[in-house]
Amino acid sequence: MDLANAINDAFARWDRSHLSLFTLADGRVITDEETGAEMAGSIRGPIIAPMDIAALKVVRTLEPGAEFQFTFDLGDAWIHRCVVGEVKVDPLEVLGVRPGVPLPYWGWGSIPDQYGRRWASDDGEGRAPGKPSQPHPMLLHAWPLQVQAPRFDLPELREAIAAANAARFLAVVMGHDIDDVLQQVGAGIPMALEQRRREAESVALSVINRLMWRGGAGDQLLAEDLLAYLRGVPPPGRAVSVDLDMLSVVLEGDPGLSTGGYLDLYTGQVYDETATDPMMVGEGAAINVVEEPDRWLRISRADSRNGWQDMAAFAERQHDKALRERLERAIEGKGAFFRFRDLVHGENLSEQWYAFSADRQMGRAREFLADHGIRVA
Repeated sequence: MDLANAINDAFARWDRSHLSLFTLADGRVITDEETGAEMAGSIRGPIIAPMDIAALKVVRTLEPGAEFQFTFDLGDAWIHRCVVGEVKVDPLEVLGVRPGVPLPYWGWGSIPDQYGRRWASDDGEGRAPGKPSQPHPMLLHAWPLQVQAPRFDLPELREAIAAANAARFLAVVMGHDIDDVLQQVGAGIPMALEQRRREAESVALSVINRLMWRGGAGDQLLAEDLLAYLRGVPPPGRAVSVDLDMLSVVLEGDPGLSTGGYLDLYTGQVYDETATDPMMVGEGAAINVVEEPDRWLRISRADSRNGWQDMAAFAERQHDKALRERLERAIEGKGAFFRFRDLVHGENLSEQWYAFSADRQMGRAREFLADHGIRVA
């Protein structure tokens, strides 16, 4: 019966007052006791008495690869072809939870209405209603309406993480809009779980879901790491304590000041290109990447188009149409970066822009490390 319910869940059936029936390849029938008794006593009933759907276990009845049929509502006869999978799925790995009953978790195509309706009030005879003259606000930048949430304090967040203060961290995060700073919030989740797991678990799950929904550079990597922390296991990869802010500067900083740098895989320290030049940093302070090649990871400057794409994304997310159009015009052609920054400053958007762009850069830095088998500790 749990399997029948899972199939009906997958098809969004709300009226469960109809009968269910499984038919196996050898002709055996699995249904409720009352229906089974009626079928067994009928002239056309099966030779083998039906089995009880409430008591039977799938694993004791079917082998991997077995094909069988499920029928819901014997009147309308919604018939499903079912196959027992050959490969087992680890629910913790795929779903992040271990469900107590069968659970639908993937599908494709449109779900048919249980009663064949094409719209909510369809009587089977009327014409389909016309399309609305105006698109729904959800399709426009005006939706959802901006909610006056308390201003997010990014410096306070960073200080709380640096101080390893879980209570302070959770106070900064909860009740605030964190969607533009998920990479930065995620950096404090392991510490919060260690100190205040009961309070931090819901925050961790929320951040994981938001990261997967946002789907930016490095978001899935961070979500997977946080999910591993929730399970109490170390994430895969070589752990290095890297300052993603500093790595972002070397990866995507001013091209006139740096052409790249190096990451010390032993300490996590990030060095600018000039750190290898004794003339620039002093004879004793210069690093030697030739003598210990396994210790150093070369950091090459990232594509400068990333910065332009960040500006375009920031402009696109603005709800105010006039502001959005001004920002979009500002990033057209030569001098886009300077015009954009001037406009952001003039519109008092500097804090928002810094939080937004820093988060995207940190995500790309996380991806850069993952490409070299490194995870951020």
